[in-house]
Amino acid sequence: MADISTWPDPIGVNLRSDPLSVEALAGPRRRAWKEAAIRGVFLCAAFISIVISVLIVFSLIREAWIFMTGVEWAKTWGQNGWFPRNGLYDMPTLLVSSLIVTVVAMLVAGPLGLGSAIYLSEYASRRTRSFLKPVLEVLAGVPSVVLGFFALFFISPQVIERIGRNGWLVIGAVVIVGYLAFVVTWARKLVQREAGADMATQIKRVLILTALVATALVLIWWVNDVAGSGDPESQDFFSVKRSGQLAAAAVGVGILTIPLVASVSEDALAAVPKELRNASAGLGARKMTTTVQVVLPAAVSGIVAAFIIGISRALGETMVVFMAGGAADAALFTSSPFDGGLTMTAGMASLATGTDNVVGEGLTFQSLYFVGLVLFILTLTLNVLAGRFVNRVREKY
Repeated sequence: MADISTWPDPIGVNLRSDPLSVEALAGPRRRAWKEAAIRGVFLCAAFISIVISVLIVFSLIREAWIFMTGVEWAKTWGQNGWFPRNGLYDMPTLLVSSLIVTVVAMLVAGPLGLGSAIYLSEYASRRTRSFLKPVLEVLAGVPSVVLGFFALFFISPQVIERIGRNGWLVIGAVVIVGYLAFVVTWARKLVQREAGADMATQIKRVLILTALVATALVLIWWVNDVAGSGDPESQDFFSVKRSGQLAAAAVGVGILTIPLVASVSEDALAAVPKELRNASAGLGARKMTTTVQVVLPAAVSGIVAAFIIGISRALGETMVVFMAGGAADAALFTSSPFDGGLTMTAGMASLATGTDNVVGEGLTFQSLYFVGLVLFILTLTLNVLAGRFVNRVREKY
């Protein structure tokens, strides 16, 4: 039997005289002190982050409460537009403009970002992927002010103005038909998959289907309203107004959001086990069939997360819509993407410019915090609902 007195002593424990104990196996005390110090540093970092977040929310709510308790609520709804320096705080003006920019931006970023992710994950060779992915990520590093200038001086005159009434009708019709096809397909699959569901599930299905159909009707009304809002015979129909328009800003925001959607979606697709692809190929499925019916459903939680992040990014973008949105610190209400308007972030940025002059204008300064609180609530609600949906449909392997 080997003599333990001849064994090496790597941790400083005398094996001949010291009894075998937890303290002896724990190593030198200096190591334990270092671990405790590192744990304390990380704990302080996490605590400071929480404190900063709480202080931000507290300051936001405090100033917004002053606005909510002092404003005449009749001036926050149904007015002609957002004129905070004159005491008119029409929130639908900002909300509708923000919705327009977000929807159009995701119509640009969603298909392009997801398509790029599918190509990089499923079709591109290793050499092509090593070249294209860094190039795509470089686009995320382009400053938003550069895209603002690009949207204002190129996208607006060279793209949006050339679309015109007929182009808008074609784009709207394609979007509506695609949306209705999605609703019908979703409803048929849901009915076939769970025909004998309980009453609560059926009621939930009816409510979801009603909301989807109502959204389709709103889209049809919106496209028709925008198409009929101007004179088709006029040469400057849908021309740039007040040096910009919401559609140009939305396309710029969409370009800015493409790398984010593509990167997160590609990571979700790459996380799908190769065994699922091999099993589908072994059954004789083509590459497209495998991608659409196997890989995409398996990665749906990550793809939804990518779209939610993209929506939050588009909703919170400031510089592009501030420069290319076509409005200053005030705006008339509009439902047309071809008019100038103010989003919530652009309204805050434009009004905050020259804050010293805003302080003496009643509740104008506090209206910045109220708009910020509304934006915070919308983003928080969106992320909470998305998190619940992702957890529900997530596939674990």
